[in-house]
Amino acid sequence: MNFLYVIYARAYQKIMWVAEHFLDFSEPKLVQGEDSILEIPKILKKEGKRGTLIVTDNTIFSLGLIDPLIEALKISKIPFDVYHGVVPNPTVNNVKEALKIYKAKDCNSVVAVGGGSSMDCAKMVAACSTNPKKPISKMKGVLHVTHKPDLIIAVPTTAGTGSETTVAAVILNPDTHDKYAINDPKLIPDYAVLEPKLLVGLPGKVTSTVGIDALCHAVEAYIGGENTKKTKLYAEQAVKLIYQNLYLAYKNPTNLEYRTNTQLGAYKAGVAFTRAYVGYVHSMAHALGAIYNAPHGLAISIVLPYVLEAYGKKVYKRLAKLADICGLTAPNMTTEAKAEAFIAWIKKTEADMGIPNTIKGMADPKDFEVMAEHAVKEANPLYPCPKIFTKREIIELYKKMYI
Repeated sequence: MNFLYVIYARAYQKIMWVAEHFLDFSEPKLVQGEDSILEIPKILKKEGKRGTLIVTDNTIFSLGLIDPLIEALKISKIPFDVYHGVVPNPTVNNVKEALKIYKAKDCNSVVAVGGGSSMDCAKMVAACSTNPKKPISKMKGVLHVTHKPDLIIAVPTTAGTGSETTVAAVILNPDTHDKYAINDPKLIPDYAVLEPKLLVGLPGKVTSTVGIDALCHAVEAYIGGENTKKTKLYAEQAVKLIYQNLYLAYKNPTNLEYRTNTQLGAYKAGVAFTRAYVGYVHSMAHALGAIYNAPHGLAISIVLPYVLEAYGKKVYKRLAKLADICGLTAPNMTTEAKAEAFIAWIKKTEADMGIPNTIKGMADPKDFEVMAEHAVKEANPLYPCPKIFTKREIIELYKKMYI
């Protein structure tokens, strides 16, 4: 990569890191515990909201997971409607459809129930409501949401995306295959409601891949160049919670203690990467999602160990610290060996949960160049990655994954 470009990228990231000290990265107000979803009508009344739109996907709607919330809203006589058309990689059309209902019902708040897709869609409904003259394509990038969105309440049904804490929303334009990554502190939800009972029915393949997604948030935040004391602490806590509970939650899906802990781990990881950002794992996984509609958590899970290995010695020290925190090390181990032990644990855990280690069958080598262009465009210069890769290096990484 051009040496001058590397200097530019690092300078950009440094300026961003300084500037972000003047932005409001307040955490959502946290509501936790069994039946916490029933607190939402009280929140809406306290905030003086005249009506709300529940934004979710058809699976969650069909399973009746939002039925207790609907009943609570009816009892509280709070006007509401439901949009349940969100797809795994939410589209511009999803936002437009939901916004049409939102306006027709005169809502001024959204309740997102689901994974990152539902939350991303809901965030943009709330943002488009207060920024009617600004299309989503003009909000992509950093700090392009002009006016604060309407009230956002996020209720995760997975323990992975961390979207209930983040500045980010990712919306797909199916016509161009572009993914609009929108990053602005105004998109941080006002409330995060962590209801562990909503996770009990998750299929194993969802528990596993979204759990690795949460792990990736914590790890990429931790090894990046824009950390604060708080993001490092939250990332360490998140990694430990996920290490101790993810596989157990996968094997014992009805255990509320494991579900609660993985949920909290995802939340803490979300807070960490909201401020410290992610890296090439996410940009490369997003390319898989944009071109092949690959599920985000699955793409992240496959890409993660390859990228960590490619960073090499740039990340040994911090990965070694995470290995120490998880109890994966012995006193006589070198820093490099500790880092390798951490990556080995990720690989083993993924294998034990049935997650593949290849993109064969998902991607076509003829698209690797286009995928690399997507990944470079998203990552540089925004993400404070430990090492800046060239497009050629990213293509070679995709080739390694095609085993």
